[in-house]
Amino acid sequence: MTGSPAGLAYRKLRDRVFESLLLAAALVAVFTTLAIVVVLVRESLPFFDHVSLRDFLTDTMWTPLFAEPRYGILPLVAGTLVTTLVALAVAIPAGTIIAIYLSEFAPYRLREVIKPALELLGAVPTVVYGYFALMMVTPFLQKLIPGLPGFNMLSAGLVIGIMIIPYIASVSEDAMRAVPNYMREGSYAMGATRFQTATRVVVPGALSGIAAAYILGISRAVGETMVVAVAAGLQPNLTWDPTEPAATITAFIVQVSLGDLPHDSIGYQSIFAAGLVLMLMTLVFNIAGFTLTRRFRQAY
Repeated sequence: MTGSPAGLAYRKLRDRVFESLLLAAALVAVFTTLAIVVVLVRESLPFFDHVSLRDFLTDTMWTPLFAEPRYGILPLVAGTLVTTLVALAVAIPAGTIIAIYLSEFAPYRLREVIKPALELLGAVPTVVYGYFALMMVTPFLQKLIPGLPGFNMLSAGLVIGIMIIPYIASVSEDAMRAVPNYMREGSYAMGATRFQTATRVVVPGALSGIAAAYILGISRAVGETMVVAVAAGLQPNLTWDPTEPAATITAFIVQVSLGDLPHDSIGYQSIFAAGLVLMLMTLVFNIAGFTLTRRFRQAY
């Protein structure tokens, strides 16, 4: 029956249906991204009818809720970049080291305990991290740095770094475990130690997966909202000093979205312009990550 023309036609039809369903599922992410871009661009156009792009990109004051509003995005961009860099300075080294240990050195039983614990750490609500930064990390840093303000980007960035360690460590460890064993065995046969094999064979072999983990961590840090809203303050401040308070793009969006501004006002429309900048920043980070990955892959 299965070899009959009717059976073959049924199997082909079934395969085409499944292929169509899989293609539709794959296109959901593409269409969702395009829809977000369309909404941001469409809602931002009325804002740029009132505010010039030059003032938006070069003005050093962001006061859209004042009586005399100014719409320079630089203070929000600076706050976002500073907290992200502080977070990455914590998360990338720690996450990579943890991934190497779990993949190449940790005993099986220990790995089966540590990895679920890391993933559980990633499930903690971000508002809890925010109050952890405000109530515990900031007082501790104030003992080390006298005069440190109660709201500052340093404590927020450190806690964001702790928060994204599970993402980087888990994805990187999965990528390293996927490296074929014959590459490790060939390295051992050449007289390399476990550490040399891990750093010179396994890590380069898993570089694409590790880069994906870094990009995921960067996107998570750039888009973090509650930690910076609670611990870094909501005052736009153009500074590159992580010990100073500042606002990020996401914190401003939350601040305005919860306010009483009319939906057709310029102040409300500014959140879509800020969201568009945030999405462009994330896109730039992703492109830079893929470019670096391709170069390192060619080098190895």
